[in-house]
Amino acid sequence: MAEEQIKQVTDQLQELKALVTAGSKNVLSVNDLHLLSGLSKSHIYKLICSRKIPHYRSEGGKLVYFRKDEVESWLCAIKVPTAAESERAAVAHCVNNPIGKEACNAQ
Repeated sequence: MAEEQIKQVTDQLQELKALVTAGSKNVLSVNDLHLLSGLSKSHIYKLICSRKIPHYRSEGGKLVYFRKDEVESWLCAIKVPTAAESERAAVAHCVNNPIGKEACNAQ
């Protein structure tokens, strides 16, 4: 193997090790959250500043931490329904809403 290939494999192993380590933690750093979520670090900091992501600060206020369960809930908070789910909801609305039955039948 060439030195460049060895360096690539070593870098990939280090990245994999960091990802596995971050995945096993209950309390995450910004770097851990970046690895696990795929969000850029700058976007994470913007979310922190705008208080859009649940987070904790160290006593001095410099370090930021996240609880893994809270971040997972936050990441999955807005579910986008599938086309089939949307269609079922529309049919249910037409059946259950007597005022809108004419509008639903007109389509």
